Amino acid sequence: MAAARTLASVWAAKTTAIASRKLRRGGGTAASGLVGLWLNPGLISDLAAQLGQGSIVITGTNGKTTASLLINETARAAGLSPLANASGSNLTRGIASALALAVDVDGGLDEAERRLGVFEVDEATISLALPQLRPRVAVFTNLFRDQLDRYGEVETVAARWREAIAAAPPGLRLVLNADDPAVASLGEGRDGVVYFGVEDKKLHAGAPEHASDALFCSCGARLEYTVAFYGHVGHWRCPDCGRKRPKPSVSARLVQLGDGHQARFQLESHGEKSSLSLGIGGLYNVYNALAAAAAAEALPLPRHALVDALTSTGAAFGRQEAFDVEGRRVELYLGKNPAGLNQVLSTLLLDPSRTVALIVLNDGIADGRDISWVWDADFEVAAGRLQHVVVSGSRAAEMALRLKYAEWDESTLEVEPGVTAALDKALAATPPGGCLTVVPTYTAMLTVREILARRSGRDPFWR
Repeated sequence: MAAARTLASVWAAKTTAIASRKLRRGGGTAASGLVGLWLNPGLISDLAAQLGQGSIVITGTNGKTTASLLINETARAAGLSPLANASGSNLTRGIASALALAVDVDGGLDEAERRLGVFEVDEATISLALPQLRPRVAVFTNLFRDQLDRYGEVETVAARWREAIAAAPPGLRLVLNADDPAVASLGEGRDGVVYFGVEDKKLHAGAPEHASDALFCSCGARLEYTVAFYGHVGHWRCPDCGRKRPKPSVSARLVQLGDGHQARFQLESHGEKSSLSLGIGGLYNVYNALAAAAAAEALPLPRHALVDALTSTGAAFGRQEAFDVEGRRVELYLGKNPAGLNQVLSTLLLDPSRTVALIVLNDGIADGRDISWVWDADFEVAAGRLQHVVVSGSRAAEMALRLKYAEWDESTLEVEPGVTAALDKALAATPPGGCLTVVPTYTAMLTVREILARRSGRDPFWR
């Protein structure tokens, strides 16, 4: 049985989660963790010590939730029993909640010897999570501007990451995106780093796009790119000091993006090749799959389990999830920063049959109060491509203004701040059997997803 203080914290967390759900205030993934940590600040360390397979953490600006899901399912296919904060509640309170709700009333973890913790961790929380979880592996997906009012500039976040890694318990193994210079630099001077990247040069998009955040080397020189995929992600080198993209041991070749609903590529690691088809689309999800593959190598997990998971796992919470509502297919694409939104737009434009969209812009704490980032997203690429667009959210007017300046046809735009009413209008504009694309910021995604789940007869995410 767990120590008295830990046990009291577990009971309090479980009770809070039950109360939160009965009051219809979500799954209690934040409140229960807050209560548990208030009673016992060492709750995460106490409970994580029971994980017989240890844990892995996944952080970065974009892709955390999807990469975590793919790693989780790989562990499951390998015969392990993963424990994850699957809803995306990725602060320490979300991790504490996932652990507290998983143990029994005596504070013990069933099948502890088979348990692997798979925890998505907020970019600013990694310095707290590493000493408490003492993970075997840490995955860093990418680093872009996101919520400047909370995180600060990219280099500020990168400096915090370097400090967190330097102070981490010994034995931590890193999995890094070789194509992101800010992330790849975290592995300099370290042994046992697993790098992943894309080797398909036909995906070259030209010069790094406007939403690029790490275009300069640590020596001060501007980086050069032989291949630029999106943002500052690509094949880079410094002409002055000689720093360059590390050769990835896990890579994707022969990438086919198709209509954006799936993605196909050849996975290669240590000379072994596998042709894969993902049930989710976009180049950014190829990178998420590579992050999972590199994590599987670092843990390690068997390749057959990885291949099974990558080919059978669908969309993560709010990331390309699809719902059947009123005879229409409704697809949910989270868009929360310039680089991520640009990838969403690029993916959506692969399918010309997409003609109706709902765009929801909020400025809640979890979205970032500063919405100026929408001016850095390349909405211009989608001008004239949609027949009807409903704009909603607490900053709907500003979103509509941005689309006007991007030369979207004003006759196709409809502004409706109320999310429920906006969804109704967007559904009405979508022909039966057609597809409605919903692109919300984070808090808007939670609201829209709850409505869609209810209307499609799907359980809330916490069940």
